[in-house]
Amino acid sequence: MKPASRTKGPGVTELPAAVAPSPPDPWQPAPIADYGLVGDTRTAAVVSSAGSLDWMCAPAFDGEPIFGALLGGRAAGLFLAGPAGPAAVLERRYRGNTATLETTWASGRGRLTLTEGMVAEVAGSLLPTTLLVRRLSAADARVAAVVRFAPRLGETHRIPRISRRARDLVCEWGPLALSLGSSEGCPLPGGGEQSFLVQPGHPVTLVMAVAYGEPLIHVDPEAAWTLLCQDERRWEAWSDEVDADLPFRAQVLRSLVTLRLLTYSPSGAPVAAPTTSLPENPGGIRNWDYRFAWPRDASIGVAAFLHAGKTNEALNFFGWLLHASRLQRPRLPALLTLSGRPVPRERELHGWPGYAGSVPVRTGNGAAGQHQLDGYGWVLDAAWVLEQGGHRLYPETWRAMRGFADRVAATWSAPDAGIWEVRDDAAHHVHSKLMAWLALDRALRMSATHRLGAGQRRRWLSALDQLGTEIRSKGIDPARNTYTRTYGSADLDAALLVLPLIGLEDPGSEVVRRTVDAVRAELGAGGPLLYRYPPGQDGLEGGEGVFLPCSFWLVQALALTGRSTEAAEAFRVMLDLASPLGLFSEELDPASGAFLGNYPQALTHAALVQAALALRTESRAGHGNLLPASGVVDLSGTIRTPAAGQENTPHVS
Repeated sequence: MKPASRTKGPGVTELPAAVAPSPPDPWQPAPIADYGLVGDTRTAAVVSSAGSLDWMCAPAFDGEPIFGALLGGRAAGLFLAGPAGPAAVLERRYRGNTATLETTWASGRGRLTLTEGMVAEVAGSLLPTTLLVRRLSAADARVAAVVRFAPRLGETHRIPRISRRARDLVCEWGPLALSLGSSEGCPLPGGGEQSFLVQPGHPVTLVMAVAYGEPLIHVDPEAAWTLLCQDERRWEAWSDEVDADLPFRAQVLRSLVTLRLLTYSPSGAPVAAPTTSLPENPGGIRNWDYRFAWPRDASIGVAAFLHAGKTNEALNFFGWLLHASRLQRPRLPALLTLSGRPVPRERELHGWPGYAGSVPVRTGNGAAGQHQLDGYGWVLDAAWVLEQGGHRLYPETWRAMRGFADRVAATWSAPDAGIWEVRDDAAHHVHSKLMAWLALDRALRMSATHRLGAGQRRRWLSALDQLGTEIRSKGIDPARNTYTRTYGSADLDAALLVLPLIGLEDPGSEVVRRTVDAVRAELGAGGPLLYRYPPGQDGLEGGEGVFLPCSFWLVQALALTGRSTEAAEAFRVMLDLASPLGLFSEELDPASGAFLGNYPQALTHAALVQAALALRTESRAGHGNLLPASGVVDLSGTIRTPAAGQENTPHVS
């Protein structure tokens, strides 16, 4: 017998609390590449082609999950909106150059379309911070649809306090609340599953609002639909500002939109991915939390946005870098929270089955305590990119860059954890040393137009000279004449593909070309696919897939060493590996083509943009040699005369 509801006052009816989670069932998440991304630049959700929203955190990317089925199964909550019976996906796409996702199924004699998105622009309006809109519409014939709305909060899948306010269903967990409203004709689910018919010409709109520590604002479903359509027009206008001459512009634009969706707008921080613990090795332990911001990613994003014509986004990324690093300067943390605070300690969630049985499911990230020398190079190069783009650094910004350069000059000789955050003893990683050299080089270049004491300049020049000498003497395998992963080893590292952009060696030199070729041959897994380093050499049990950013770095390296035809072909192959919606994860299984790791991955999409920019540079140059006899070519293709004494060096970002 269904328990009776209790009336608490005018317009408010409290429903009975949802029953305890049912026993485990055979429900399984979709393949990673099946998921689409919807977001509002504060949080994001991943949605399968069945219309199942299986992961979303609130109130931000790094909050607790309110729908966690992706990692916790049905008991962790999901939000389904789709066909009630057997159906085949006819089409799935983003509407134009927007963040609105559209899925169409054939069901019986009719077609059912789910159009969904979050309203990104809420400033200056009486709107909830997060507003998710999902509309089901039918064509040709009426179609049976189903909605399952079962939010659960956090590690223990906390069941909300449920009530009705007017026509909306309200779920509350202390300061966090969400509401679900619907248009006429759709019975609201109370934590269970409801079926209904969608008639042609009479769409059903669902609207979910989220509030944290503030009033829960209820939005009429049709008004919410209008807001989403207005947001689409803003996305189209944003996309129109991207440079028209980008090669493969449609695919690059999807990556730029994805990077924008993965930017936490209150602070400008780039989240590495909206998910945690999607496995690099299905069934294994390589499951990490990526819902944080890496200064490296932000620095790469500066150049990606700036050279694609999106100046504001580039400046916002750099602004976050300055703000987030201020408390620990001159030390540069490997990663930070979206608000610039230390990352929570890494811990495991008990009782979560994980994606495809991959446990543990983790929150926090232990790499936050690592010393990663390469980060300084990325950040100082980002500052140089902005200077070259006409954005002069403020005195306070220059002081921060000076502090980073001082730190590099004082610590470059110590071992570090490296770019790949290997959980093993620190080592002398050649890529880290190259990036340290770059940091000092960029700082010295910027000092031509900024104040710098004579003693400080001498220390930087001395460290730069010592670093260059040591890298060439200890970081090269003399038998093959290639740079190596660590001092004294013969192993390779795909991160060495940045070598043509650093400036320590001429991009056309034999050692650079041989290093690029050796990485491609010895770390290759077919075509342009690359492992980060020799598999099995990171101190963790189990293997992993190929690392997709490295493949786009290969495209960039090929272009910068004059092999434009190879670069373009490799780029086309990589684009064909994207999900049906043009999204990329962190890794890929070279045998099956299945995506691995957290998704969608910001670093992969930023590397894709970098590769396209390198191809554009080559196209503008009109010949294989990307470095003309005079002037510095940045990735926007603009030729600028270097300051006296500065050699011609392209930007690494």
